[in-house]
Amino acid sequence: MLQDSEGSIMYTVKQGDTLRLIAQHFYTTIYAITTMNPEVYLNPIYIGQVIYLKPGKSFSPLSNFKSMSENVKTMEELKEEFRSLWEQHVEWTRFVITSIVFGLPNLDAVTKRLLKNPIDLEKMFIPYYGNETASKFAGLMTSHLAIAAQLVKAAKAGNKDLASKTERDWYDNADEIASFLGSINPYWSEDEWKRMLYKHLALTKDEAVNMLNKKYPEDISIYDEIEKQALAMADMMSDGIIRQFPNKFLN
Repeated sequence: MLQDSEGSIMYTVKQGDTLRLIAQHFYTTIYAITTMNPEVYLNPIYIGQVIYLKPGKSFSPLSNFKSMSENVKTMEELKEEFRSLWEQHVEWTRFVITSIVFGLPNLDAVTKRLLKNPIDLEKMFIPYYGNETASKFAGLMTSHLAIAAQLVKAAKAGNKDLASKTERDWYDNADEIASFLGSINPYWSEDEWKRMLYKHLALTKDEAVNMLNKKYPEDISIYDEIEKQALAMADMMSDGIIRQFPNKFLN
């Protein structure tokens, strides 16, 4: 990358680069790039191509430059990362349930780790939906986890009225999540997400009830179902993003 006295630079296109990513990195616009490089207006850029551009004021030439491809995932990487996050979602939910049921002293620590999960999901959403939409999703998922903990606490205390109300709140939150996801991605069906989330809630409730009733073999068997179902939700999430943004992936 060479820079002249007027601030214009020569940039060599690398694997994974797109005009959008290049423009974002250099704090400029696609229009500005195509104006300086008319040949890329109608023709796709290619690896090894040299293009000229003038970075925006926020770009620092002294910063360590990285290829835009480092910020681009393959489809398989996206799938694996969502699978990992949804597995962590149900795994740390289980740890919190266990800590509540058995009154373990690690409840605050495991709850703190569980609440990192919506933040991690938010980071996954940002490249595709932006900060505001990703933050809203994280808020809905945080409520989902908080309500679940309240439900287990109410059930353990034998407060049936509170447990019933909290469970209704839990399903209302699931409706919100399903509606939200259906509104931001045409390949995500609100009805399908509602069905998946309702199953997730029902299984998680059964997990907690069996643990409270000391039915440990049944509890473990249900957790196996929870894990499989979580992976199905993860795949549904990644598949929808891949279909909606096919040009944002390396393969």
